[in-house]
Amino acid sequence: MTIRSNKKIKNEYSLQEPIGTDQEGNEISLLDILGTDYDEVVNQVDLKLQTKKLYRCIDDVLKDREKLIIQLRYGLIDGEFRTQREIANSLGISRSYVSRIESRAIKKLNRAMSK
Repeated sequence: MTIRSNKKIKNEYSLQEPIGTDQEGNEISLLDILGTDYDEVVNQVDLKLQTKKLYRCIDDVLKDREKLIIQLRYGLIDGEFRTQREIANSLGISRSYVSRIESRAIKKLNRAMSK
């Protein structure tokens, strides 16, 4: 068990962890090399982690039609946002039905992301 848990954290690094020294002998951390504000780095890392979690939740939690509507609505496939009316026309369903499916899918994603 210890080997498995150590293997998981083997490739994890802290932003403040020393990774070497400069010419003057001062310790250098990964944060120093990145050259940006600590809060900005943390926010970017958090955003990327949340985005990965969201995509995982979309794949795991949503049914195929819900997934398609969310992807089309928010431009997750090709970067092009579509209106509910455009989605309804392409799927051959009513706009209000698209709205209900979208609403249900967002509630599911919200619950999954809160866990």
